[in-house]
Amino acid sequence: MAREIMTLRELDHPNVVKLEGLATSRMQFSLYLVFDFMQSDLQRIITCPEGRLTEPQVKCYMHQLLSGLQHCHDKGILHRDIKGSNLLIDKTGMLKIADFGLANYYRPQDRLPLTNRVVTLWYRAPELLLGATDYGVGIDLWSAGCLMAEMFAGHPLMPGRNEVEQLHKIFKLCGTPPEDYWRKMKLPTTFRPRQLYKSNLVEIFREFPNTFVSLLSSLLTLDPASRGSASLALQHEFFYTSPLACDLSGLPIIYQEEDEFIKINEQKMRRKAKRRARSKREQRRKDPLAESQTGNGESTKEEQEQEQEQRAQTDSRKPELGSSTSSSSSGLKDAQPEQNAPPVLLSPEPVIQSFKKFSPEISMSPDAGKNRDLPPLPVVKPHVVDYRREKDGMYRFDQVGRSASTREFRSLNNQRKHLGRFAVED
Repeated sequence: MAREIMTLRELDHPNVVKLEGLATSRMQFSLYLVFDFMQSDLQRIITCPEGRLTEPQVKCYMHQLLSGLQHCHDKGILHRDIKGSNLLIDKTGMLKIADFGLANYYRPQDRLPLTNRVVTLWYRAPELLLGATDYGVGIDLWSAGCLMAEMFAGHPLMPGRNEVEQLHKIFKLCGTPPEDYWRKMKLPTTFRPRQLYKSNLVEIFREFPNTFVSLLSSLLTLDPASRGSASLALQHEFFYTSPLACDLSGLPIIYQEEDEFIKINEQKMRRKAKRRARSKREQRRKDPLAESQTGNGESTKEEQEQEQEQRAQTDSRKPELGSSTSSSSSGLKDAQPEQNAPPVLLSPEPVIQSFKKFSPEISMSPDAGKNRDLPPLPVVKPHVVDYRREKDGMYRFDQVGRSASTREFRSLNNQRKHLGRFAVED
């Protein structure tokens, strides 16, 4: 990325994308390059189902592409990945060369070895496929020639599936290279075709203008030195014969204000939907009852209404505490407290009432339990002690109601052994 940033800082041309700035992310430790927003690219326009590009439109796009390449080559920079998806187009129709990730510097006087694993396969020059490491501007011009034929034909010119098939397609279209080609390029003869092919480029594009075929033949020459340069291609008669290149207003429309308004409204609707979903999730987290109703923590309004009705029915079925002791309904079981808990007695009168309320099995009558199979229960006669009449006032009413830690023990006598007894004595 450092080499790409340095390359973009040196380039300044209307047909080359401009680096506006850099953005960093402290959370992800990433670096982002900031460019102008571009509406589309050349690949989408070529594959547009509305129809093929006209000759004036092709000339306009090719003139912009070669102008951008001329500026890059004058700065000593090879793009090395010219293809339709890397040629961005803004809303006015201006073409800009982008994606300099594979770009590198070159000097014609100092030929340094470069890697041949560059350029997308369909737009790769034959010397790269044969393993050359000493190349120049010819590889970008070959890719430009492939794009020029693709714009006229409406489909890729040589879509190979692998490097061997791509070489075979190139030799069938441009012909088999002569012996001088192998000696001059110092390439291995491993991929030399067994069958000799003649160039049939003119026959394939015989329906297109002669000037187009002439420029295409020079760009798709097997010898990279014969391809010339971008400045020579711009001076070709193809750009000066009728029909001339159209203006930017005559290019395919890829931008409309209505489309922008529609996109803005769609983005607003998406943001609102995200906010609603976020607020619902927060409500579910705050309300644990809603999460327990279903497995996913979601409950519909119908389920809530049914649950409220069930609660109302269960509340109406519960009997009051003063109801009959012989009732065995579920409401009585729910309302009945534990029988093992000892009652707290503060006065003689509430003692008998508490037995009547919480002990339905114990009756004060001697005839209790006659109609049952089990033997009758013994008659319980609780003996209530009124501690208020004690002489020493050890268990006075005001002291029984207080905790043991706050009672007054200074007036107690030797009867402290009775402290552990309950209020009810047998």
